This record gives sequence, structure tokens and C-alpha cells, in this order.
Amino acid sequence: MKYLLSFIVVLTALTVKGQSFDYSDSLHVVKFAQYKEQVKENSNNQLVEIIPAKTGILLDVRYATTNNFMHAVMYPQARAFARLPVYHALLAIQHDLEKQGLGLKIFDGYRPYNITVKFYNMTRDTSFVANPAHGSKHNRGCAIDLTIVDLKTGKEIEMPTGYDSFTKAAAAKFEPVSATAKKNRQLLQDEMTSHGFQILPTEWWHFDFIGWQQYKLLDIPFSQL
Repeated sequence: MKYLLSFIVVLTALTVKGQSFDYSDSLHVVKFAQYKEQVKENSNNQLVEIIPAKTGILLDVRYATTNNFMHAVMYPQARAFARLPVYHALLAIQHDLEKQGLGLKIFDGYRPYNITVKFYNMTRDTSFVANPAHGSKHNRGCAIDLTIVDLKTGKEIEMPTGYDSFTKAAAAKFEPVSATAKKNRQLLQDEMTSHGFQILPTEWWHFDFIGWQQYKLLDIPFSQL
């Protein structure tokens, strides 16, 4: 009996591990056709591409490479999108920073819901990734992962950690950090919060646009945008 129970426990664990979690139907995740209708109803629903040549904002879309905490290519294209009001807020921030010889670099923006499912199925750790049972603000086109760069060199200015560093030092208010990193982190936070974003306490690079609840979860491939 003891061996039978052990076998059942192991079998159950393997079944759960191999199970794919996708709640898109119950969450009413929006596909492309419905998204187009929503854009017609309200232009703020539009996902706008953040193009460096048009905005001056740099891109380093890590999930389109293996240079990320998953060590796997998760996005088929190195592109970044945000809802229209989010896009306009980012342009305003970029304009402010340019006066100081600085600019934004974006690591991640809108994320299709199916990618969130893949993240979760590969890690099962909601301290690192969003739970697909609820979806992510990235799926709503209302979350941005970013940092600040020096426009002359194109290099990132000093921050407490690198991007996707899942350590205590990555927290938005972590102490102690160097004086330079603290000043730079505060600059980023001040710019983002003054233009309608909220800070994610556990990640200095992640900001959510206030009012994200108004926007539906989306599962639209980059290739359709």
C-alpha cells in the first residue's frame, strides 16, 4: 500500500507538471477580430507600435532572444506595443528625458496572452511570471518594462540591478544601493509616476498604467498588428 500511494503521488505530480494551463475562454481573452471592433468603438483601445525611428525610444526586446531569465526565445519578433494612451505617455516621458540628454529603452510592452501561458507552463512560479488564471497587465497593453539610457552613448545608466534580476535588490525601494543607482532609479520612478504609471514594488523596471482595468486581455500575435 505504501508503494502504491507513492506511485500515485508521483504520477499526479507528473500529470500536473505536464498539464497546460489556459484560461482564455473563462477570462474572455480578446482575439484580433474583436480587438478591431473595440478599436472602432474607442481609439484608446488601439495597440501602437513603439518604433525607435519615430519615437527616439530604444528597444531591447529580450524575450525575442535567449538573453532573458527563461533562456528561451518567447517572442517571434523583436517589437513592442502599448495602448494608445500608454504610448502617448511614453512619448511625453521621452521628451522630458531628452532635455537631459537621456532617453528610454524598452525591454517589454504588450504581451499576447498565449505567451503568458507559455511562461507559466514552463516555470509554474508566480513570483516570476503572471498566473494565466488572472492574466497580466502586459496582456492588456498597459505594462512597460524599461530603463533609461544616455543618448550620447546609447548605454543604460546605472540602476540597482540589471533587467529581470529576480533578487531583493530589484525591488523599487531596495536599500542600500549606490548613490548613482538610487538617483537614477528615482528619476525613472518620478518620470513614470508623473505621467500616469504606478510602480511595481518588486521590480524597479516594471510600471503599470493607471486605469489598466479598462482594457481587456488580448491574445493577438505581433504579426497581426
